[in-house]
Amino acid sequence: MIHEIPLREDTLHGYFSSALPPVLTVDPGDSVRFQALNAGWRWDPDGELFERDAALHDGHALTGPIEVRGARAGQTLVVRIDEVTPRSWGATFAHGESFLWTLDGETATDDRGVTVPLAPFLGVIGMPPPEPGVHSTIPPRRFGGNIDCKLLVAGTTVYLPIPVDGAHLSAGDGHGAQGDGEVSGTAIECPLERAQLTLDLRDDLELRTPIARTTDAWIAFGFDQDLDLAAEQCVATMLDLMERELGFARTHALALASVAVDLHVTQIVNVAKGVHAVLRDKALVR
Repeated sequence: MIHEIPLREDTLHGYFSSALPPVLTVDPGDSVRFQALNAGWRWDPDGELFERDAALHDGHALTGPIEVRGARAGQTLVVRIDEVTPRSWGATFAHGESFLWTLDGETATDDRGVTVPLAPFLGVIGMPPPEPGVHSTIPPRRFGGNIDCKLLVAGTTVYLPIPVDGAHLSAGDGHGAQGDGEVSGTAIECPLERAQLTLDLRDDLELRTPIARTTDAWIAFGFDQDLDLAAEQCVATMLDLMERELGFARTHALALASVAVDLHVTQIVNVAKGVHAVLRDKALVR
């Protein structure tokens, strides 16, 4: 079943909290379709679409939370990214200056005449920490959130450890294109004409940090304020994955990872830095 979440003030929020009531409850296997404001709460370039308490809702404009019936803390939420379709504009900021983009088909062109290929994705897909209170949307966490990985395009499936019963997933922060690192702090920040996620549950998959499956690769993530520790996290998760999915003994997996796994700096600007490890299907043959 496909559920629609309308773009309204009461379906948006700008922080994570396990106390936020869900705007929708779905069964495992259901899909959710929604529109999304850009990270700055805009649908059009000339202003925010809704009034908000900016002191409380001071983060990304997120749709949700979405409750998944039967989800329990400790399980894994499976999020298949079915579609990410941006609107016709976006913006990037650097040292306080804005650069506006026109998004058209497969490319984006900025107001200085530079064109880049489009590769739209959701910057934020995540759940609230289990601790009570209000939590920022800015840092990525073990439970997802502001992962900002440019590989999480339509066709990718993300696996997230569930922190709270019901899961309470939120998503948003449309990006038209981004480089690894997101070095100015922003990608092409764009509203989304349409996004669709399919949600499912697994209780046989224990994750230390999120993983993802693209059409041709496995990805493992690590997050920490220390970039070295983020890298250690994602390597440990990748070794877990290679043991579980590919059947390698851990020491053999470490040797193979040193030969065939690529580490990328996901982003360095969101309090907790991100590193992702990529293992392409064609990298190992046996």
